[in-house]
Amino acid sequence: MFQKINALVATAAVAALLVSGSAFASGPVKIKFSHVVAENTPKGQMANKFKDLVGERLAGKYEVEVFPNSQLFGDNKVLEAMLLGDVQMAAPALSKYSRFTKKLQIYDLPFLFKDMAAVEKFQKGPVGQELLGSIGKKGLVGLGYLHNGMKQLSSSKALKVPADADGLKFRIMSSDVLAAQFKAVGATPLKKPFSEVFTLLQTKAIDGQENTWSNIYSKKFFEVQPYITETNHGLLDYMVVTSKEFWMGLPDADRAVIKKSLDEAIAFGNDVAAKKAMDDRKKIIDSKRTEVIELTDAERAQWVEVMKPVWVEFEKEIGKDNIDAAYKSNM
Repeated sequence: MFQKINALVATAAVAALLVSGSAFASGPVKIKFSHVVAENTPKGQMANKFKDLVGERLAGKYEVEVFPNSQLFGDNKVLEAMLLGDVQMAAPALSKYSRFTKKLQIYDLPFLFKDMAAVEKFQKGPVGQELLGSIGKKGLVGLGYLHNGMKQLSSSKALKVPADADGLKFRIMSSDVLAAQFKAVGATPLKKPFSEVFTLLQTKAIDGQENTWSNIYSKKFFEVQPYITETNHGLLDYMVVTSKEFWMGLPDADRAVIKKSLDEAIAFGNDVAAKKAMDDRKKIIDSKRTEVIELTDAERAQWVEVMKPVWVEFEKEIGKDNIDAAYKSNM
């Protein structure tokens, strides 16, 4: 795998030459930004904000082209495409980076963060920033964390205690941690592309899935799932990423403007995520298409107890010090 990745990095070096001054003679440099969700999600709005800011500040030199809803690549293919120079930016879920570093699996651990304030505290701290740079040796540059929110469980049956999930099939992202999480409650995890989830739920090929309020609403999962349990059990965050060859091939002054624009777009996207989570939750409840189940403290404690051993299972890969630092962010 690593030999393949190194070959891709070498190939990308050729593509990076296109970013030199001579490239501007034939028009603005295209920055293709690929993502898998709808434009009205926090990620979609962030990408469009980034496009607008770069268009304002570097008009004629750079043009950001946004491709939502997996129009170019799904998250399972986009990083490889990036190393080939077929796309310049993306924001895959953090779980998608496990083939490049096991440390980022920390963000998939169930019940590690109590809320988004704890997530922010950790990511802005030294360990969170160190993790942001953990993919550098594989030819990628982590540019920032983008929030979507805390994850909920939707299902074809009411889920109140872990035993209720026994025997059910849940779609997950490609993540060994998430697979272990569902196995801990006796469920069957199935790794499937995000673009297929609605159809899988509609046809009852799977029983449920985990996602944030904004994704559940924008992708209409609530219309084909009779129950949503408000667990806030996990985090769905993204890392905005580019290839090292593309990024370092940019003139310093241009790179600074692009990074500033991206930082502002991410801050905007994170504000949208916080507000949208609550707004979309309300819209789902008001639709009366599904029943939202709120757990009691005792019920939630059962989920925590059953899933927490997953932390120990992945402790060596992630690093106990990293897990301890993340847990302390709750205090």
